Order: sequence, then C-alpha cells, then structure tokens
Amino acid sequence: DVQLVESGGGLVQPGGSLRLSCAASGFIFSDAAMSWVRQGPGKPLERVAAINSGGIMQYYADSVKGRFTISRDNGKNTLYLQLNSLKSEDTATYYCSRSWLGNGVRGQGTQVTVS
Repeated sequence: DVQLVESGGGLVQPGGSLRLSCAASGFIFSDAAMSWVRQGPGKPLERVAAINSGGIMQYYADSVKGRFTISRDNGKNTLYLQLNSLKSEDTATYYCSRSWLGNGVRGQGTQVTVS
C-alpha cells in the first residue's frame, strides 16, 4: 500500500523557517512526480509545489515562489519542502501527494502555524 508520512511542522514566528519531510513507501518513489499541497483554516486545498521524478522540473504557486523550495532524495524515498520567510497566511496543514497536480494519494499531514 502507498504510505506517505509527513513531519516537520510546528509553531514558528513570522519570518521564520521550517523544513517539512515526507517519507514514502509502497511504490517506486523514484518514478513518481510528487507535490505538496496545503489547506488553511476555511480555505480550499492549494497546491504549493511539485517536482518531477528526477527533480529537474519544479512548480511553485505564486503565493510561495521565492520562499519555498521543494526537493527530493530518491535514495531515501523522501520528499522535502523548505519553508522560509514564513507569513501568517502560510498557516495550514501541509500534505505531500503522489502526483504532479496534487490530487493523488496524500498522507495525514503536518500542521504549520505561523504566529
């Protein structure tokens, strides 16, 4: 079974940084495009970043461009999201998704609170 386990969230002050991780299992990680999506309080699900299987192609939502960086370690079956210059509007539950568009299988999420 596909399993995605996110970690690294927490409470951080505006301007701070966090690094999220997503440990993947149950599929060939190195063959899969992956993405990070988030859902803030009262907001719809938003795809914030995506990366292709080889890590060369990347996508960022305008709302996070220049502040967030997606990366992956195919040897460790792990996806990362570096969050810098955090703003209150980045408060959300962050999920990794086995898909480029963010509409694939997701993990349980990790909470990021900027306050």
